[in-house]
Amino acid sequence: MIRLTKAALVLAIGLHALFYALQNIANVDAAHLALNYVLSGTDHEVYSRTAFITTANPLLAWIALGLVLLGEFAVAFFGIKGGWDLFRARAASAAEYHDAKRAGIMAAGLALLVWFGFFMTFGAAFFQMWQTQLGTGSMEGAFMYAMASAITLLFVVLTDD
Repeated sequence: MIRLTKAALVLAIGLHALFYALQNIANVDAAHLALNYVLSGTDHEVYSRTAFITTANPLLAWIALGLVLLGEFAVAFFGIKGGWDLFRARAASAAEYHDAKRAGIMAAGLALLVWFGFFMTFGAAFFQMWQTQLGTGSMEGAFMYAMASAITLLFVVLTDD
C-alpha cells in the first residue's frame, strides 16, 4: 500500500504541473499580463521602492512565462513518468524500487524550484508580488504546491518501502 501511495503522490505532482501548464497556455495572454504586472511593480503601495529592479518590458515577461512553462512541463513529465515507474516497480525488490524513484524525486525537486524558486523567491521576495491581490494569490498557491511537493519528496525518499 505504501508503494502505491508513493506512486499516486508522485503522479499527482506531475498532473498538478501539467494542469497548470495547460491552463497557462489556454490563457497565455492573461498569464503574460499577470507576469508583466508583477515584474513592473505596479500597485506596490506598502513597499513602493525596491532594492532591485522593476520592468514593464513585455519581452522579459514572455521570457519569464517561458521559464515557468518549461518548469511546469518538466515537472509534469518527470511526475507522470515517476508515478508510472513507481507503479511498475511496486512488486520489485527494494533495490529495484529505489532505482524507480529517480524520476519522482526529480519531479518533486523541480516542483520546488518552480513554486519555491520562481514564485516565492523571485516573485514574492525579489519582485514583492505579495503587495497586490493578484500576487498574493499566486504566492499563497505557490506555497501550497511547494509544501505538498516537499512533503511528497520526503515521503518518497525517507520512508522504508
